[in-house]
Amino acid sequence: MSRNLENDNMGSDNTGNVKPWRYLAVFAGSQVGSDSQYSGQARKLGQILVRNRIGLVYGGGSVGLMGEIADAVLDSGGEVIGVIPEFLATKELLHTGLTNTIVTDDMHSRKAKMAELADAFIALPGGLGTFEELFEVITWAQLGVHRKPIGLLNVAGFYDPVFHLIEHAIELGFIKPEHRNLLESAESADDLFILLRQKKMPSLPKWSDLKNT
Repeated sequence: MSRNLENDNMGSDNTGNVKPWRYLAVFAGSQVGSDSQYSGQARKLGQILVRNRIGLVYGGGSVGLMGEIADAVLDSGGEVIGVIPEFLATKELLHTGLTNTIVTDDMHSRKAKMAELADAFIALPGGLGTFEELFEVITWAQLGVHRKPIGLLNVAGFYDPVFHLIEHAIELGFIKPEHRNLLESAESADDLFILLRQKKMPSLPKWSDLKNT
């Protein structure tokens, strides 16, 4: 059964009680990067998910940090759903050992399916594709489309420039200061997981409501 993305807050309810997560969506690079800490924290996050009986939803690849976290979950006996567009589902990229693989028509439907399945989102270090996926779910949260926690695994300060850019845009009037609260970050997988499990996303008006004010 499909779940409704809109206004689905799986962080905590209005009483502060934490709701259960079934799946966490992870955006991650197709490269491992130049610092071994990136792979180490990716695998650590995978182990944390299995200990907490949370499945992984990710881009379906076997390479880079995507492959690292998927293998960590699988090695620990966890569930992994890969969502990959048809044109990327090649022998060189597709992870063939997943619990379930969903092949989509294109990148847009891939991102929509991942967001539909997920109860929260974490971005690991990555490149342009990771940035694009991350900023799309932030934008959806800003517009009131969903209220699912979003976190950056800021290993060795990887995402510091992103926060500098956001502060720059706030200073120049392009981002509202309260939208800082749409994101959590930590340098370790353990700390970030705790922050997101306790996170209560801000209640923001939907874009359709703003047009009527």
